[in-house]
Amino acid sequence: MSGSHEPRRLPVADAAPVRRGILALIKADWRAMALVLLFTGLAAVAGLAGPWLLGRIVTRIENGDATTSAVDQLALGGLLCAICQLVLTRFALNHSHRFGERALARLREEVVSRALALPARVVEQVSSGDLVTRCTMDVGTVATTLRSAVPDVFIAAVQVLFIFAAVFLLHPLLGLFALVGMPLVGWVTRWYLVRARTAYLAAGEAASWVAEVVASTAQGARTVEAFGLRERRVRDADRAVDQSYRAARRTLFLRSVLFPVTEFAHSLPVAVTLLVGGYAYIDGSIGLGVVVTGSLYMWQLIDPLDRILMWVEQLQSSGASLARIKGVGLVAGDRRTDVPEPADDRIEVRGVDYAYVAGRDVLKEVDLTVRPGERLAVVGPSGAGKTTLGKLLSGADVPREGSVLVGGVPVADLAAADELGNRIVMVTQEHHVFIGTLRDNLTMAAPHADDARLYAALALVGADWAKDLPDGMDTEVGSGGVVLDPAQAQQLSLARVELADPHTLILDEATALLDPATARHTERAMAAVRADRTVIAIAHRLQTAHDADRVAVVDDGRIVELDTHDKLIAADGPYAALWRSWHGRSHADDEGSTI
Repeated sequence: MSGSHEPRRLPVADAAPVRRGILALIKADWRAMALVLLFTGLAAVAGLAGPWLLGRIVTRIENGDATTSAVDQLALGGLLCAICQLVLTRFALNHSHRFGERALARLREEVVSRALALPARVVEQVSSGDLVTRCTMDVGTVATTLRSAVPDVFIAAVQVLFIFAAVFLLHPLLGLFALVGMPLVGWVTRWYLVRARTAYLAAGEAASWVAEVVASTAQGARTVEAFGLRERRVRDADRAVDQSYRAARRTLFLRSVLFPVTEFAHSLPVAVTLLVGGYAYIDGSIGLGVVVTGSLYMWQLIDPLDRILMWVEQLQSSGASLARIKGVGLVAGDRRTDVPEPADDRIEVRGVDYAYVAGRDVLKEVDLTVRPGERLAVVGPSGAGKTTLGKLLSGADVPREGSVLVGGVPVADLAAADELGNRIVMVTQEHHVFIGTLRDNLTMAAPHADDARLYAALALVGADWAKDLPDGMDTEVGSGGVVLDPAQAQQLSLARVELADPHTLILDEATALLDPATARHTERAMAAVRADRTVIAIAHRLQTAHDADRVAVVDDGRIVELDTHDKLIAADGPYAALWRSWHGRSHADDEGSTI
């Protein structure tokens, strides 16, 4: 890539889209949620029966009318209620976990769909670490919440509501004092929530930066070593880790305030109920059984409140992760739906300027017309802007000034509207072998192609090795199967392009990993498949330029020469100098130096 730039971050959704997303997950499986609510309510009622029955025993003993059989019956009723609560809670958890798994499956499908729907130019510009952490770490955080936190918190919240209702029904005075800890809980929870979203979003962004630094350093390890950038990359990693550490400390501080205060607030109603109930009993306004029952209800309240508290951090972290996940869709949702059909396949570049960094144009006042069916070679020294021009021609990015049109329609608009189809395809040195069979790797470009057509596409790009695979088209390739070397993987990629049958093909040094003879054969084959196919080759070897209809020479972001090979040689300008420099080298030692 010519020039350098800081990767941009994907947006983060605000609270409204996150709430809509949660409601959509619930609405999609509302029957399961209704069953969860039913079983949880019944379990809560069964749980309330035990303390009430124990209170009845105390009251009878206090009144002096307790018999052994009556106490046994009440105790047996309490035991049966406890068993019912256990069974009903298990059913509630079962349905809740199943709801969580189904919701997680929908969320995963949504994330993959939205990530694949991102416009190509956005994928090129965003931080790979940001996108990867949203699709992995953030989804994993939400997965933990859906599997465990949501079921536990939901059931605990229902139990809390039923317990408070039972205390008020038991005695209004005890009900009022049962709420004594709620103002404290409300204050500390509000204090926490105001700060938590920002803190957890910062932690997620810091984790993305760490992932980006580590991934880019690992991928460019050879470059780092070659240019002595080790210390610089270590410093970058240290800064990223330090930011992540400080973000983690911020969330830890929030928890260190929330947890102790809420623990105290949870225990306070038990002490107050015993104290107030004791005085009321001495005063004769409340029976001892009522005090015992109310105290046991308050004691029951501690467990669900503690479970909710235990998951508060997970819920906040998950909310931030869900906001980051939904943010991917904010970009994918900007697709154009009103793009007109191009009049033809003529490509026009008009007055294009482009910069990765403001004030430093990589391309300057570029004008170029590519005729349908033409073979155009783009050559020039490293860093001249060739690859950047190729990206603009493919619609992967948009110019700062000027326009790139195909048939009178902006190429980027067609790409954003998914209307490019097989009109323009760009092939770079980057290639990928997908896990699966050789047929799977090829038919993704032409789903209905038969084996004869698949083998023809492979033969066209010189992939004769495909005929020798043990299971033919059914041979597993990639990780866990037959491992293809870089040249074979690139040939597979070119075969996919041939099957897609684009009208315009942009080759950005796509054959650099092939040996010179195979590369020349492949380039000629790709250019000659159809007479009306447009081929724009960002040339790695000047032999490509020699075979082209025209040659565009790019230097310092401008097209300084544009004509046929013979005329450019006769003009004795920059291209002629490049040709003499390349042609004078030993062909035996030709490793395809970048020009």
